Amino acid sequence: MVREIDAALITETVARLAVEATHYLPEDVEGAIREARTTERSPLGVQIIDEILENAEIARTRMLPLCQDTGSAVIHVEVGQDVHVSGAYLIDAINEGIRRGYSEGFLRKSIAAHPFSTRTNTGDNTPGIIHTEIVPGDKVRLLFMPKGGGCENMSRYQNFLPGMGKRAVIDFVCETVDMSGGNPCPPLVIGVGVGGTAEKAMTMAKHSLFRKIGSRSHDAEVAALEDELLEAVNALGVGPQAVGGSTTALDVFVETHPTHITALPVAVNIQCHSARTKEAIL
Repeated sequence: MVREIDAALITETVARLAVEATHYLPEDVEGAIREARTTERSPLGVQIIDEILENAEIARTRMLPLCQDTGSAVIHVEVGQDVHVSGAYLIDAINEGIRRGYSEGFLRKSIAAHPFSTRTNTGDNTPGIIHTEIVPGDKVRLLFMPKGGGCENMSRYQNFLPGMGKRAVIDFVCETVDMSGGNPCPPLVIGVGVGGTAEKAMTMAKHSLFRKIGSRSHDAEVAALEDELLEAVNALGVGPQAVGGSTTALDVFVETHPTHITALPVAVNIQCHSARTKEAIL
């Protein structure tokens, strides 16, 4: 039985998610930041965390964006195979939602067309970065992330020799965070993709950032790596806003995929302390 979903509902939902994601810090993220305040060893680090929490409160109560950089609109769409979207093309419907959300919500428009030449602002934050996935069922799940430039610019990818194994992953993640310093606005949420191909690894790293703080991979080996990475990153001493301290990251998420016998692809995608995500299921 095919279920029909009107494209207008998708547009309306995306517009709402754009506004909500940029104004309300997710509960799991705010909870992790509050917990970090109790364990942070640096007095200046504690002061920074207090300011982050105050900012979240101001954004929530005064309906002001959490950050002036309301980001690229990154959307992961899970489309049930028993769904028929009617009334408009799915991608057009999503972009129209971005356009309305950023315009009606008075959010900063940050997307530049002709990126290596004129860099002309598109004026409405479209087009979005849209990933679609066909899944079982008759629903559409929309995952929305306004991804700021400061953290996105710290993304890295490298293909290691297969024999370098887990140590290469840990060293590469730590090197990336250390090199990034204060640019991505720590404390961070770090996404890591291991395996597949270059584009698969990068996509997994970004997709992992939609997970809830404190969650762990269903694969025990990967879950252990997430714990090891979090400990290693926080041992770097970068600290909140790179002022030094024991809270460099709130969490590290890893997604993996089988890869070619000649390769060990590793991608890192960093999210700032304002780890803004929102989702809806239609």
